[in-house]
Amino acid sequence: MNRLSVSPPLQTRQFTLLLLVIGLSTSGVAEIISLDSGNIDEVLNNAGVALVNFYADWCRFSQMLHPIFEEASNVVREEFPETKQVVFARVDCDQHSDIAQRYRITKYPTLKLFRNGMMMKREYRGQRSVVAIADFIRQQQVDPVKELHSLEEVNSLDRSKRNIIAYVEKKDSDGYHTYEKVANILRDDCSFSAAFGAVSEPERFSGDNVLYKPSGENAPDMIYLGSLSNFDLTYAWTQDKCVPLVREITFENGEELTEEGIPFLILFHVKDDAESLEKFQHEVARQLITEKGSINFLHADCDKFRHPLLHIQKTPADCPVIAIDSFRHMYVFPDYKDLSVPGKLRQFVLDLHSGKLHREFHHGPDPTDSTPGQEDIGGEAASNPPDSSFQKLAPSETRYTILRDRDEL
Repeated sequence: MNRLSVSPPLQTRQFTLLLLVIGLSTSGVAEIISLDSGNIDEVLNNAGVALVNFYADWCRFSQMLHPIFEEASNVVREEFPETKQVVFARVDCDQHSDIAQRYRITKYPTLKLFRNGMMMKREYRGQRSVVAIADFIRQQQVDPVKELHSLEEVNSLDRSKRNIIAYVEKKDSDGYHTYEKVANILRDDCSFSAAFGAVSEPERFSGDNVLYKPSGENAPDMIYLGSLSNFDLTYAWTQDKCVPLVREITFENGEELTEEGIPFLILFHVKDDAESLEKFQHEVARQLITEKGSINFLHADCDKFRHPLLHIQKTPADCPVIAIDSFRHMYVFPDYKDLSVPGKLRQFVLDLHSGKLHREFHHGPDPTDSTPGQEDIGGEAASNPPDSSFQKLAPSETRYTILRDRDEL
């Protein structure tokens, strides 16, 4: 008789618990749009903000995220009911590998943020919880543009940051809507402000305009001379000012930079060595400005990256050191003193793109190279004599990249 009075069977209790969990996580019908090659551009281009879950069904972590992502969508939809204001979407990367390749998806699940069809550089890296994802979307809805109520407020702007200021007559204008769109995309890179009507009038002597105030008290202002209603021109100009040509890489932002999908050209320098950094910045601007978009120009603290330097047979005492990280190998610029030699740094980068550095890494000097002054098959003097553009590393280091040892530090 005692056996008849026991608790419900374990299977029954587990099933009841499962129903409870499902009930708690499906308070409404989740509006998750499944993206494919036929609808992805239309959906993303018409969404103010879109959070896209790139997943694979066989991935356990993707499976765990599905109910959380759906519930976060329900929470956000209650706060932002306009369907095009915030979109939650997903891509099955096994079914749509072309889309996964297009957005450089290499791990699952990956949550990418889009604004008006443009993928943001930084993917979502917060907690995989309903609360955290909903909070992230709320933050994305905060207006990044601070309204100035007097021109005196311009003098109180934080000059340690890059500031963009719009002086426009009307808030409800095509020009300002373009400025808002640009500010939302670059909100993590610059501080944006705007003055309207009578407040902005003294600065609108030639019409609505945008001003860039670089970081630093003595840095001169720059004025945007293009059409404010032209998004492409306005965005290109603002991005050029907000995203420096040479950025600092740290162990905190390294993975984000890696996700941009292009190799690194890195100056390793002692933190207080401003002279080497300035020289590197100057030569990058002089020799490599046309390569922007095909390689990231970065600088790194020698002391912080002490261990990675060992993998290219260098120490902080050797700094400044210049190297390329292709994500497969690291290639060392032979001699920092040659940095100012016309075309030397540019050729180093071109040798990466041509595959020459990779070949020489494994096989030594390229056999197609001529000796200095010797004519090659094409009848021109070789631009790279043997060993002129590459310092070969030990075979044991052949698959090292700068971020691989960040957890060891």
